[in-house]
This record gives sequence, structure tokens and C-alpha cells, in this order.
Amino acid sequence: MSNCVTICPVGSVDEEILEHIAKCIWIRCGLTCRISKRMENPQYAYNPTRCQYDSKAILKRLFQRNLHGTLRLIGVTSVDLYVPILKFVFGLAQIEGKCSIISLHRLHPRFYDQPSNPDLLLARVEKTVMHELGHTFGITHCRDRRCVMYSSVRIDDTDAKHTDFCPTCFELFKWYLKKSLQKSSE
Repeated sequence: MSNCVTICPVGSVDEEILEHIAKCIWIRCGLTCRISKRMENPQYAYNPTRCQYDSKAILKRLFQRNLHGTLRLIGVTSVDLYVPILKFVFGLAQIEGKCSIISLHRLHPRFYDQPSNPDLLLARVEKTVMHELGHTFGITHCRDRRCVMYSSVRIDDTDAKHTDFCPTCFELFKWYLKKSLQKSSE
């Protein structure tokens, strides 16, 4: 199962969201997914000064998991993530690495004092997952505002993007995927 993407809940995450991520990856990339056992709440990454969680510390812990038989590992958490040079991040990935993490915290419409909207939440989750997955395959940010690889600095950037790669990024994705699958079969 080396062409399998593992989705790992970090702390408490709604099963419906995890299943939606698996379906999205299958439809958009043709990659099977499995949902792994939940990791503990990431208290080890909590920064009391910022009242946020260090995404790099969580990514490091994810990388320490047994990655045998998995092509990529995507952590999904409900806590608010940051990297030291930014106020927050929707997600973080190892460029051309095995692991990424996304946060649902700022993807919820209620974070922006909007009414609950499950469809909008799932669309934002899809875009964030595909973006971080693209990074793990080596794709950098795209200039096309509609491409899923466009950098999301604000939630409006995420909402304006499509859930798919632009034609150029899709070709890059296919090339990197083929390269990764060949490497994993060696």
C-alpha cells in the first residue's frame, strides 16, 4: 500500500471531515486513503504566549510515526496553528517530504463570526488539504489565484481558489507523483 495516503487526526476531529478528505484525495488524485489511529491532543506544541500550537513541532511528531507503507501522511487538527514568522497558518507541509498538517480552526465560518456552513467548511478543508498535499510533492506556490496552490494568506484567498490544480501545477503533480511512486516501489 505504498500509494496510500494516511490521514491522521491530531486531537479530536470529526470523522465526517476525515472521510471527506479521503474522498477528496481519491477523486482529485486517484490515491487511496486510510484513516489512522488518533494522535493525542498536541499539548507538547502549545505556546502559552501566543495561545496557539507550533505547527513545526506537530509536523515533527507526525514524521516520527511509522511511515512504512504510506506515500504521504496528512495530520488534521482542530487547534490553531502558527509558525514563528506568521500570525497563523491554515496548514504546513514538508516540501517534497512525507508529512503535512492542516488546521480546521480558522476554516470554520464561525471563526469569522459567520453562521455555521458545513459546505463552506468542507470546501475550505478540501482546498487546504490539496494545497498541503501539493507541497509534499514539491509544488510551490502558484501565481494563478484560482489554482489550489495559490498562497492563502487570508480566508478570502482560500475561498477564491478552486479545489483543483491549474493545468501547469497538475502536470507537475502528476510528474512528482510518478517519481514518488517509482521511488516507493524500489
